[in-house]
Amino acid sequence: MKALNQLMDILHLKLSLITYLLVIACLWSILAQQLGAAIWSTNHEVYVVYMGHHGDVHKDIVVNSHHELLSSVKESHEEAAMSMIYHYKHGFSGFSAMLTAQEAAALSSRREVVSVFPSRQKSLHTTRSWEFLGIEDTLSSQAMNFDHNMRNASNKNRTLRELANYGQNIVIGVLDSGVWPESESFSDHGMEPVPPSWKGVCQTGDAFNLSHCNRKLVGARMYIKGYEARFGPLNVSGTGEYRSVRDKDGHGTHTASTAAGREVAHAAAFGGFGAGTASGGAALARLAIYKVCWPLPGESPTGDNTCGDADMLAAFDDAIADGVNVLSVSIGSGNPQPEYFEDSIAIGGLHAYRHGILLSCSAGNAGPKPGSVSNVPPWLLTIAASSVDRTFSAPIELGNGQILEGQAVTPSVLRPSFYPLVHAADCLLSNSSIDATSPEASQCLANSLDPVKTKGKIVLCMRGVNARVEKGWEVLRAGGSGMILANLPSNGAEISVDAHMLPATAVPSDIGEEIIAYMRTTRVPKAKLVPPHTYLGVKPSPFIAAFSSQGPNSVTPFVLKPDISAPGLNILAAWSGDNGPTKLEFDKRRVKYNIYSGTSMSCPHVSGIAALLKEIHPMWSAAAIKSAIMTTASSVGSDGKVIRAASGEVATPFLMGAGEMNPTLAADPGLVYDIELNEFCDFLHSVGYNHTLINIIIGSYPPCQKLHRVKTSDLNLPSVAVDLSTFPAIRVSRKVKNVGIGRSFYTASVKAPSGIKVEVEPSRLTFSHYGQSRRFWVKLALSEERTHVHDPYAFGSLTWSDGLGHNVRSPIVVQTK
Repeated sequence: MKALNQLMDILHLKLSLITYLLVIACLWSILAQQLGAAIWSTNHEVYVVYMGHHGDVHKDIVVNSHHELLSSVKESHEEAAMSMIYHYKHGFSGFSAMLTAQEAAALSSRREVVSVFPSRQKSLHTTRSWEFLGIEDTLSSQAMNFDHNMRNASNKNRTLRELANYGQNIVIGVLDSGVWPESESFSDHGMEPVPPSWKGVCQTGDAFNLSHCNRKLVGARMYIKGYEARFGPLNVSGTGEYRSVRDKDGHGTHTASTAAGREVAHAAAFGGFGAGTASGGAALARLAIYKVCWPLPGESPTGDNTCGDADMLAAFDDAIADGVNVLSVSIGSGNPQPEYFEDSIAIGGLHAYRHGILLSCSAGNAGPKPGSVSNVPPWLLTIAASSVDRTFSAPIELGNGQILEGQAVTPSVLRPSFYPLVHAADCLLSNSSIDATSPEASQCLANSLDPVKTKGKIVLCMRGVNARVEKGWEVLRAGGSGMILANLPSNGAEISVDAHMLPATAVPSDIGEEIIAYMRTTRVPKAKLVPPHTYLGVKPSPFIAAFSSQGPNSVTPFVLKPDISAPGLNILAAWSGDNGPTKLEFDKRRVKYNIYSGTSMSCPHVSGIAALLKEIHPMWSAAAIKSAIMTTASSVGSDGKVIRAASGEVATPFLMGAGEMNPTLAADPGLVYDIELNEFCDFLHSVGYNHTLINIIIGSYPPCQKLHRVKTSDLNLPSVAVDLSTFPAIRVSRKVKNVGIGRSFYTASVKAPSGIKVEVEPSRLTFSHYGQSRRFWVKLALSEERTHVHDPYAFGSLTWSDGLGHNVRSPIVVQTK
């Protein structure tokens, strides 16, 4: 400390304040790496101080203002500099720092501060899918009716990707766990030079140098200061994690390649499953990787990484300045959902929107619980997860000759004969602390099975508590020959397949019950696991995955969430070369491509399509792209019936938003619901933000200087959600813009929610030219029959049709109780 004090004296004498503070910050960085969070007393934690839009103020002045503000609650400039973690100075203003609760409270009272909140930890929301979505379908005869420069009859027989040049001028920013740059999915072979608008950097680090960036991977940055301020230095030796953008986990590689991976022939998961050509939605789009997620100390390697608000806001700030066109974020908060301006994704998303950047987000994996959806602000595009029409069929033959359907992606090494079949609850260790009558007894938890009772047998395990692959590992540890993994009732028919460490077949809950019933009928139950085979064209498809988080929106109930659904169940994409397909510590297998499930997988599907739409329609706003994706979505499956949930029940907009994304139709929606920035000002006012705070958040934007008192339901979204629980009728406003042929006529048709009267005024819209807007009103009122219905919500839709192939459909949600 003596040497440090001497250095301080020199600095006081010879350096300017700014230089001095920068050096102190560097010293803090070194100390933080050496001492980690222990340098601070236990009453300090990482806080974010959000200060809204900074206008055209130079970033050095913004940084200096942060230091002055922080110094006002610290004892000295030196302490303020050492407390500072990040400055947010490009897309918006704010900083993150180590604060006490008292210091945070003092800062929150300052008039220039919008919010001060602890940096919460968020989690990751963890091939055939593009064919299923019809991305290779040729455009219809109406597809020539694009922007003026796209009106070319030769477009008629081209696919969406061909028309968009595979997104080659678009940069997709991915906030995640990093990237495995050697994957063929990130090759830049034959790609054009990087767009001149790109301003990002290639940050080097552990096993990641400048050569790993190319014309495909155009940007790479990592954000770890917030993580280390909270958890201490990254445990590189203990976790195998890289202190660089390189991806140890695999999640970031998977999502990035889904959004914009190159076409790679003969790609397959472990065992050759899902074989075919792997490709991202926008195969020639550029990728900018922002690594914000790191191993959670003390957690299983199969668990999620953790992603802190402080680090994520720094990534959003840089991404805006770097020049990304689309942001893909498969990350979210747990419940309860934070308020909009105490959430890094909501803050980053609003400022990205101001810069014309669409932020595509995952809905979360907390389903089937109602109200569990995350990433709920209206300026985000929030994606639920659905299935595709592919199954990895692996039947189970029981000793009584009964054959039951299951799924698997683990190559079978068992003899083609019967093996003894046991229930996990009957194999517990005699000294186990688990109650043999409890649900946990059947869940094959770590170190719970007795090898004497398990060896050479097929074990029936139930889902729940630990990871699915950890159950298989426990059966293998105890000497089992195979595993049948049965869903719980809440999982329904959803089967998430895994490359288990032993032969294993997963079955729906009803099949699991049939197996248990069979075992009760015989003293010597036995089963045979049939090797899996892949089948395509399975009907009905899609269905909404049980894990996909559901509405209603817990922050602003009359903003419908999720917005859209896309494939997220059993998705094949690129994988980290430093992790096995199960992510288990004992799994030494390595794969180039892996099958994974989650809304994390559905999100980049939509990000890739958004990139193609931005390439085709460069002047479209983020709201217009969101509208095109939503209003062209399908609410019916391959069997012509309404899409269902994994439980078999009809999927409402709370499960699937507007429906399953249809990329080809989204390229030519006919009409779009656009939203100007001032409309978000009015929206924020409607949900309780005052004029002063809105001006700080948005900045000096003249249309926001005069706020209008509007209903939350009046925000010009491509969905309608209203409250009739208090008043018997409501009238909401919407405005549509013509992006199809110049002179056109649209007629409204309504599928009224049960017990609700719906009137559209006017019911016919006439457009004389491209870009023209028309306003209409929707009146919704309770009917007499609704008073006898116990369900608090009713669902319907409004569609504008021109009779030429454009059907602009919006879901309607009405709360009645």
